[in-house]
Amino acid sequence: MTADRPPFRDPALPVGERVADLLGRLAPGERLALLHQFAPAVERLGLAAFRTGQEALHGVAWMGPATVFPQAVGLGASWHPELVRRVGEAVSREARAMRAGDDRVGLNVWAPTVNLLRNPLWGRGEEGYAEDPELTSALATAFTRGLRGDHPAYWRTAPVLKHWLAHNNETARDTSSASVRPRVLHEYDLRAFRGAVEAGAVAGVMPAYNLVNGRPNHLSPYLESELRAWTDRELLVCSDAGAPSNLADSQAYFESHEEAVAAALRAGVDSFTDHGTDASVIVGRLARALEHGLIGQEDVDRAARRQLTVRFLLGEFDPETDPYAHETAHDTPAHRELAREAAEAALVLLRNEPAGGEAPLLPLEGDGRIAVVGLLADAAKLDWYSGSPLHRSSPLDGFRERFGADRVDFAEGVDRIRLRTADGLALRAPEPAGGETPRGGEAALDPALVAGRTDLPPLTADAEGSVLDLVDWGDGVITLRAPGGRYLSVAEDGLVRASADEPGGWVVQETFRFEPRDAGAGAGHDAGGHGAGRGGPPHEGSCGGGPEGDRGTLEGARAGGREGDHDAREGGQGGGHGGFLLRHLGTGGYVSVAAEGVKVAAGRESAGIFAVETVERGEDAVARAAAGAGTVIVVAGNDPHVNGRETEDRTTLDLPPHQDRLWRAAHAANPRTVLVLTSSYPYAVPDAAATLPALLWTAHGGQAAGTALARAVAGDVSPAGRLPQTWYASDADVPDLFDYDVIGGRQTYLYSDRTPLFPFGHGLTYTSFGYEGLTATADEERAEVRISCDVTNTGAVASDEVVQVYARAVAPSVPRPHRALVAHARVRLEPGATAALSFAVPLSALAYWDVARGRWTVETGAYEFLAGPSSADARRTVRIELAGETPAPRPVLEAGLEAADYDEQTATVIVDRSRAAGDAVAPADPEAPGTLLYRACDFGDGVTELAVTAAGAGEVTFFAGAGRREAARVAVGPTAGPYDLTTVHVPCRLGEVTDLRLELRGPVRLAHVGFSG
Repeated sequence: MTADRPPFRDPALPVGERVADLLGRLAPGERLALLHQFAPAVERLGLAAFRTGQEALHGVAWMGPATVFPQAVGLGASWHPELVRRVGEAVSREARAMRAGDDRVGLNVWAPTVNLLRNPLWGRGEEGYAEDPELTSALATAFTRGLRGDHPAYWRTAPVLKHWLAHNNETARDTSSASVRPRVLHEYDLRAFRGAVEAGAVAGVMPAYNLVNGRPNHLSPYLESELRAWTDRELLVCSDAGAPSNLADSQAYFESHEEAVAAALRAGVDSFTDHGTDASVIVGRLARALEHGLIGQEDVDRAARRQLTVRFLLGEFDPETDPYAHETAHDTPAHRELAREAAEAALVLLRNEPAGGEAPLLPLEGDGRIAVVGLLADAAKLDWYSGSPLHRSSPLDGFRERFGADRVDFAEGVDRIRLRTADGLALRAPEPAGGETPRGGEAALDPALVAGRTDLPPLTADAEGSVLDLVDWGDGVITLRAPGGRYLSVAEDGLVRASADEPGGWVVQETFRFEPRDAGAGAGHDAGGHGAGRGGPPHEGSCGGGPEGDRGTLEGARAGGREGDHDAREGGQGGGHGGFLLRHLGTGGYVSVAAEGVKVAAGRESAGIFAVETVERGEDAVARAAAGAGTVIVVAGNDPHVNGRETEDRTTLDLPPHQDRLWRAAHAANPRTVLVLTSSYPYAVPDAAATLPALLWTAHGGQAAGTALARAVAGDVSPAGRLPQTWYASDADVPDLFDYDVIGGRQTYLYSDRTPLFPFGHGLTYTSFGYEGLTATADEERAEVRISCDVTNTGAVASDEVVQVYARAVAPSVPRPHRALVAHARVRLEPGATAALSFAVPLSALAYWDVARGRWTVETGAYEFLAGPSSADARRTVRIELAGETPAPRPVLEAGLEAADYDEQTATVIVDRSRAAGDAVAPADPEAPGTLLYRACDFGDGVTELAVTAAGAGEVTFFAGAGRREAARVAVGPTAGPYDLTTVHVPCRLGEVTDLRLELRGPVRLAHVGFSG
């Protein structure tokens, strides 16, 4: 190389050599600076500034106009890997095109989210694909391949998978620990990540905020022992925002930030996302850690090398040969068409029965009037990770476009009210001036930085006031909208203005709650739209989740007089005790009327007293529209910024009471009623499922959602999506949010013994399909089972069918899934056409993690393969015998018992054996015993002594066999600290093969049991 073109500029050299050359030219301080999210330029080498992280979950987010595709859970409902790959390709092409005009647009994209949708109450369920690891892995692999591109040397974008590992709760998300037993870890959570990594389309991962087995995910030993063992490629691990600081702050895992960043770096974190664009804090901590010997230069160089590798793959140093350098595809006709196709593919037809006739209600026939009603009927909702769409289609837009505006009636179903003060005045929203731009249109690296507006006049109060639109989103959380169409919002000056197009922002400023005046200072909740920091837990008063009494408060306010009811104006309807207080959830303050306008005051003592004067009930408007129509389409669901989102878990599966009233009113007026649930998550709607002739579900479908829905209802396209997660019948069926043991807790379709409202994989079409010729043949040489099946469209309508293949072990020696998805295909068939499908199922898909031996095992025996359109509808079954391993007793004399390798447990949690690696087990409550069961322990000719390695203080009692025969009792500690393990030897006679049950009492942390003698 010449002096003016060093080796790192030579595209003919291997990437590893180029990285090594560039790394060698960087000074130690320059290398250290690369470890922050915002890495500075190095002008002397022509090295540009670089930012890790660009949100791109279902479109380029936060950077201005872009094509918006359905939410990730909607893409999951498509069950269509090739479609998802094309969506990923479109997103990455737009990222490249947008970067050409704005270098703030990053190419290291933080997507997709592959956390499994274990619990439907998780607030971020909209970000994942499915509750099943096989489906999630297939779709994540497809999306990342689209993001990466297909060039052998250069990547269009560099995808990072989120969030490593076992992360399904927003409540206390940075301080809670998921107890994940080895079988669940290997058979469930890790599988979601592994496929995409092994496919070579992943640049790295982002650890989650929470802890797993007592250890923060940003220190996860599995980053090295699992993730980086799956590939020989360099992988970049990017921290989540603020998480490095959490290690010493909210988690208090280390006493100093220097120890924290050093441990994270050693564990495998390479890029620190913390303190926004100010790199000085993190770089300073790393520099001091290096100075004090907590890390070495080799640790810094390793992380810098991984980041530089990504930059080389993105073509940063080869603009003349980078095939993606001149990408221009942005908001193209092809991308718009793809957004519509994806929205159509995501539609799930849950139920379709006749409504007075012989044929199912859908698709609609004839030319009768259609009433499109409901709180989401004229909405095209975006979520936290949406881009800014250039085109937007609500259901109402779609139906008017497809059926003609003259055939379509509309009723939103909001409650129209006035809010009157104790002195009889009513709140008035000023008329909007022309040309105003609502909040939220700005492009920002982080939309949390977009402040509320202070340039508009605040609300006032006068005799007449304004009629406000009230929506109850559940749990007593309401929004109020002014006549001009804008939502009441609160800016940093505390004044209430009609200023927001939609509820939104990191801390939602558009949500309120009524509280009884006489409820006392403890009523309601603390401040909280959402957590103040991305790494922090949500405030206790976050928009969802309140005491049961709060749910009734809005009903009490709403139940008052109609317009002209003087008692209402005087506060008589305020619960009978002098009116209501109106609490602003974003700040926790109370609304009052002051000289400068309507404002939010800090405490209840300054709160205004209000009465609700009902002008029109939403169900009355809906009933009128329904009565005059041939068919009613009720569109219900959630706002992705309210009651379930990042930082905020849901509290119930129930449809909010407001929306429940609307579908009931529509159906009472017109039996030809269709309920469309447009939501980020499942609902429990057993009454609707039993009463209404037709139900559909779709996630928020992006920019073409309304068009897609109308085309499906019209029959232009047959819905063929499938549910990516179980829809439970009630809250009673939902496991505890913090119980991550899907096996022991009998969770998801894999293990649940409950009858769901709608099962995993469920979805109907407008035609029928027959399944024939299912065969299964074991190919030992290829270590796979070949599955073949013929599927025929036996109906009269062309449609896609999602063919699903499940497997089950017939007589397993350990708990196994009722059935587990092992293959699927979405195929389109014309009437009468047949598709001959074949699948290669690797034998590894039939394996389980053998805790007795610490490895995967395929058990000898019979296996059934089931083919059909859902997990609960097996049309054909075939059984084969496989030669695997015969179950054998646990060889405890070889290595003893690792405490976490139990077969069953009650009332225990897995904790960290040390800050770096290893597990131990402790009682979940030190005041109550916890038990561990290890089946079929082989003690051979017998042992005479056992050695208990543990920390803390407590007692471990051993019972052998099926009875309560006590074999040994061991007192432990107290030790100096939770990681100061001690080994206690006690006499114990055990022999032959027997079950061993351990009872743990007190704050003891059991790590290992050895046997000898």
